[in-house]
Amino acid sequence: MTPQTRVKERAEEQSSAMNSDQQAMIRMLANDLHRLNHSIMKAVDAGVSVELVRSARHHGGDGNWGDLLIPVIVTQGTHAA
Repeated sequence: MTPQTRVKERAEEQSSAMNSDQQAMIRMLANDLHRLNHSIMKAVDAGVSVELVRSARHHGGDGNWGDLLIPVIVTQGTHAA
């Protein structure tokens, strides 16, 4: 069963007050997140656990920021008891 992440819908709802360049970047981000979510599901189905952890925060210099992520991968043989 595929979970409904609603990435595209959420991005569209949140970008309604943005200019066209910003909306285009949000669409690109939503597409990338959709692909990432799909890859995570495939990794889980292959037998690993995946956690995304913020590794840093990027600041744009004008008050905008974004979280940068790294994956933490755990195989079944390394789960804590």
